[in-house]
Amino acid sequence: MKYMVMMFGSAAEMVEVQSPDWIHEMIEFMMGLNAELIESGELVSAEGLSDGSTAKVVRLEDGLPVVTDGPFAEAKESLIGFWILDVENEARIIEIAARIVVYSRQVEIRPIGGPPEV
Repeated sequence: MKYMVMMFGSAAEMVEVQSPDWIHEMIEFMMGLNAELIESGELVSAEGLSDGSTAKVVRLEDGLPVVTDGPFAEAKESLIGFWILDVENEARIIEIAARIVVYSRQVEIRPIGGPPEV
């Protein structure tokens, strides 16, 4: 079953509050996790994203697209990275997410599915 694992946080805040040693440890963990997931055949795709301060949001207002800086003015944290994994079951994806959350305040797991049923 395929899942998307989304990691939330703020790269800018991380640099301000975490030590360089912690940041290096986190990067080594992520690289090791990706290598492990490649070896197990579970990794479909994984990417880190630029800091949320670089995001743009496109909204429809009065039928016209309006572009603003994003992701959300009131939010400090946003999506900073993701994995798409093909795992045997929900227990396995939760096991992986539990390892990732050590380096992020929040991790969201969502099954990848087809279009909504109508």
